[in-house]
Amino acid sequence: MRLSDRLAEQLLVLIDEQGLAPGARLPSERQLALDLGASRPSIREAIQQLASRGLLESQQGGGTFVRSSAASLAGGSRRQLVQSLNELVSDDLEYRYDVLEARYALEGGTAWHAALRATPMDRSRIQDRFDDMLRFQSSDDPGQSAKADAQFHLAIAEASHNLVLIQMMRGVFELLRATVTENRQRMYTRRFTLDQLTAQHRALMQAILDGDPEMARATVWQHLDFVHQSVRALDEDEARRARSSRLPSFYD
Repeated sequence: MRLSDRLAEQLLVLIDEQGLAPGARLPSERQLALDLGASRPSIREAIQQLASRGLLESQQGGGTFVRSSAASLAGGSRRQLVQSLNELVSDDLEYRYDVLEARYALEGGTAWHAALRATPMDRSRIQDRFDDMLRFQSSDDPGQSAKADAQFHLAIAEASHNLVLIQMMRGVFELLRATVTENRQRMYTRRFTLDQLTAQHRALMQAILDGDPEMARATVWQHLDFVHQSVRALDEDEARRARSSRLPSFYD
């Protein structure tokens, strides 16, 4: 993929991430170059590419503005998909294992590409999200901790600089956050489990910071395997206790 193509995809992600409505002005070329770790001529070429597709509008001396088609590119159909998936998970908790399997397929790729492509700003953002997790864990705030966990994985996806992977991760972010919240509430009753998950997140971050794609992919897979096995074991324990509670008491 050409640099200008990749930057054009990143600009669309930025529009979606910042919620820029039709008519909103993009940051200056200088600021975009800093944010995306690219040269101003490359940013200008990406803007021109999106303008030729009718997604952006450049005004001489006035800046670059969002067109309605760009603002709605990832809108309604994505929300409808997430709503449908959320309903499935709510109706049958077994679907959370489908979510883990989907994450296994998706995040192996995002971690691999992030290790290869992450810019200094990407690495800083991943580190910040990891630090957020630690801070909320220390303050015993499971809701914010789960959100930071999901944002950590999303930051890795964004560092992949692959628009399809990024949009897929962003599209299921609320579903990811909800399942992470539930898994954390159940798993984090055990301090040892919390320490293991923190170590796994740290190892994943370090593999990306080191630029090691093989290690990054293997580490995220090991992390998701651990979550799957831990949640399955908790489910089996709960089912066993439920069965035993239905037995008549020996002393009755």
